[in-house]
Formats: sequence, structure tokens, C-alpha cells
Amino acid sequence: MQQAAEFVLNHSGLLKQLGEVNALLGSDRLPIIYEGEDEFKSRSQTYGVNKKPADYLDSFNHFIRNQLNQSVALGVIVNKPKDLTREQLREVRLLLDEHGYSEAKLQSAWCNQTHQEIAASIVGYIRQAALGEALLPFEQRVAHAMQKIYMLHNWTPVQRKWLERFAKQLTHEVVIDPHFVNRAFDRDGGAKHLNSLLDGNLDKVLDTLSENLWQTTA
Repeated sequence: MQQAAEFVLNHSGLLKQLGEVNALLGSDRLPIIYEGEDEFKSRSQTYGVNKKPADYLDSFNHFIRNQLNQSVALGVIVNKPKDLTREQLREVRLLLDEHGYSEAKLQSAWCNQTHQEIAASIVGYIRQAALGEALLPFEQRVAHAMQKIYMLHNWTPVQRKWLERFAKQLTHEVVIDPHFVNRAFDRDGGAKHLNSLLDGNLDKVLDTLSENLWQTTA
């Protein structure tokens, strides 16, 4: 239930989108009646007032740059992503959803424009818009940061397996903190048990991850 509640909080725009879909599908009280024959004419995708993906991405870039001085949370993502909190991430998602810039739409526009499907995370799209940073799959960023962690210590085979399991969980996250560890490893004793398994090095692992996740991977 807690995970479901967090998902709804972080994706509040989804409820609005589901409402719009429901209206389009009709209901018992408001059925959609059409007696003509269906005919396929063309298929295209638009992005609000922007008909082309390039226009949508340009609009997003301008929006991010204009909002940087007004949103503290956006400023953290651009200047100090390692300090980003879950509350700030939720604030940014809400801001973007309200203006039509969901992560799904950004990924779709980028794919249609460049013919590259990149799951970069919303943070990646924001930093690309503000800094011109290379748009990389978030999974690739996690792999790069984990290499730094593997070099931190002479990990035992058992510890290495736990770190590899940790890395798999990271690809579904944006903010990495003890809250995430407790949730991801709840059945294994949470952060306290994982810290014990890593000989008290969990904080060091999290700090190293935060420092390297948004570093240039070249």
C-alpha cells in the first residue's frame, strides 16, 4: 500500500490522464454512438500545441531555462543533483506535468526526433535541457557509478553479490537514499542489515554513488 501511495504522489498527472482516457471511452451514462464505417487515413503524434517533436523539445528547453531561477528543486537538479531529495523530485515532476512535460512525452519526442530510445530519467532530460549534458540511459549511469563503488574496497564474493543486487534495484530509482534501501531490501532487514553485510560501509557506498551518478561517463 505504501508503494502504491508513493507512486500516486509521484505520478499525480497519471490520474488526470486516466480521467481523459475514460472520457474518451465513454460510459453507460455517456455512451459514444457512432454508426459510420471506420477508415484509417494517417497516423501522427503531436505534443500539445507543438506538432513536431523538435518544437516540443525546444519548448521544454526554454521552459527549464526560464524556470531555473524560480524553482529551487530545479536548481538542485542542475547544480547539485547529489543533494536532490524525494520531495524535491516530486515537486519537479508536478511542475513539469502541469505544463505538459511528462517523462513519457519527453522520451517519445526524443525518440521521434533522434530515432534513439533513451530511458534517461526525468533528471537526465532536465540536465540536457539546462546544460547540454549528454543524454545517457540511466542504467548506463548506474553501471558507471557502481564501478567506482566496486573499487572502494576489497569486497568479498558475498558482498559483491549484494552490491550487484543493489545495482539492479538502482535502475528503477532516481533518488538514492536510506529510504530507498529500506524499501528495496525490506524483506532482508533493510538498510541496517545491508550496512552490516557491507561491514558498515553503506553510507560510503551511497555517498560514492551520489557523487558519481551524474558525472560525465566518458
